[in-house]
Amino acid sequence: MNRYDRQIKLTEVGYKGQKKLHNAKVLIVGVGGLGCPAAMYLAGAGVGNIGLMDHDKVDLSNLHRQVLFQESDVGRSKSVVAKERLEKQNSEVKFQVYEEPLTIENAESIIQQYDIVLDGTDNFETKYLINDACILADKPWVFASIYKNEGQLSVFNYKNGPTYRCVFPKSTRQNISCETTGVLGVLPGILGTAQATEVLKIILGAGEVLSGKLKLINMMQASEQTIKLNKRPEEVEKIRKGGIAPVYIDCDLKDKEQWYLDVREAFEQPKPKGKKVLNIPMGDLISRYQEIPNNQEVFVFCQSGKRSKNAIEILKNEFGFHNLKNVEGGIETIIDG
Repeated sequence: MNRYDRQIKLTEVGYKGQKKLHNAKVLIVGVGGLGCPAAMYLAGAGVGNIGLMDHDKVDLSNLHRQVLFQESDVGRSKSVVAKERLEKQNSEVKFQVYEEPLTIENAESIIQQYDIVLDGTDNFETKYLINDACILADKPWVFASIYKNEGQLSVFNYKNGPTYRCVFPKSTRQNISCETTGVLGVLPGILGTAQATEVLKIILGAGEVLSGKLKLINMMQASEQTIKLNKRPEEVEKIRKGGIAPVYIDCDLKDKEQWYLDVREAFEQPKPKGKKVLNIPMGDLISRYQEIPNNQEVFVFCQSGKRSKNAIEILKNEFGFHNLKNVEGGIETIIDG
């Protein structure tokens, strides 16, 4: 027990608490700016079973905030690299890797295997999915969200407390991610560490868990505020009776006669309607490039215009496409409303 000596000395932990940590099972959905620091501290504390779920690959733009990764990891699976790094930190912890997105089909079965879920995602759709699956599985989950220099933190579905849908019954149309708005790397580090703290408190049954409260942090103003949350039983009952309620936001294209290539992930919203819209996520471009017309103009889009620009470079350099145009500014510039 020398590894955990400093925390075992705490009255909130002790040997009994350390055994609780060893037996605990925590699923981290999204091994990015939030998930990386959270995973490091949970592994360091001796949480015995940690699930690492992320279908994305390491990008150079991740390195300023996703502290588990190095330059040599660019292009590799985030969840696989995270497991390798964390095993070197603590070989006593068991890690389960999920190189797949959380979906309606797999959410309940995967979350059911864990005690607590830690949300490291940056999109509303997956947060609602985590929330609904946790309601159905009766599991608590630790939420965090970031916008520029501001962060939000809470614990949902803990001991019959408020859920995400109690606070946000409806999704907004546009996701606000770091890719679009930017972020200083220290902010997700702060929030991810705070998430790990809430997980440890839940496991140990110690301290005051941030359930029924939403903490707001403004890093540049050095300010914190905590808002009380009220439960909406009708929102919880809807999920218990009807199951997971996926977030679908349809929209119309300004030009329905034009060919479009959507390189976003399946969960990203809004979804433009049209017969000439191809949905091929970045990770599938190499295996599905033949589906893309090469004899007429195709506009390529994502949320912000950054991924689509990279997609065009790949398709041009690897497969000789010269008919692709990037949608600068992302999907919001080509849809009505």
